[in-house]
Amino acid sequence: MRHESALLNVIDVEATCWDGQPPPGSVSEIIEIGLTVVDVSARRRVSRHRVLVRPVRSAVSEFCTELTGLTQAEVERGVTFAEACRILVGEFGAGERPWASWGEYDRRQFARQSQADGVAYPFGHPTERTHTNAKAVFAEAYGLHKKPGMDHALRIAGLPLEGRHHRGEDDAWNIAAIVLDLLGRGAWPAPSGGFTSASGLT
Repeated sequence: MRHESALLNVIDVEATCWDGQPPPGSVSEIIEIGLTVVDVSARRRVSRHRVLVRPVRSAVSEFCTELTGLTQAEVERGVTFAEACRILVGEFGAGERPWASWGEYDRRQFARQSQADGVAYPFGHPTERTHTNAKAVFAEAYGLHKKPGMDHALRIAGLPLEGRHHRGEDDAWNIAAIVLDLLGRGAWPAPSGGFTSASGLT
């Protein structure tokens, strides 16, 4: 049985989006949560998951479908945001397990939507407590002045882009590959009663 502290959740969300301003009354909402579990001790990706989330204050635009491949009909079969957060906590230990995303967008989107929907933020408080900004860690490790997008980072690291970019499940899987690269370089923040947050490196 793996010790829980050896596991890291790598998360990437897709949200409703538009080519320009959202329609009146619409706000950006999470529609897909991609999650890859990394065993930090064994330095491998152990599982990949996808949670579709049903938006309630927006709809999937044609632009959003072109970007993510997700359709309104598909996300309507998803769970509520509250249920998605319960899944993260109940099945993936989100309240205690450290997690990482590419940049700060995912953490901030969860915080915004949790507040707007009156749902408990699934990753504990303060919001950056267990979060590592993998983009910032990568830029520092590679001595980059500008933080690259995920696809550019994969090229820099000599890693393949697996699946479809802007599909949450695939992006989380690819970000996890970058995390493993950083672990191999000794550049990933060491745990200290939970993983050190790199949110100061935004």
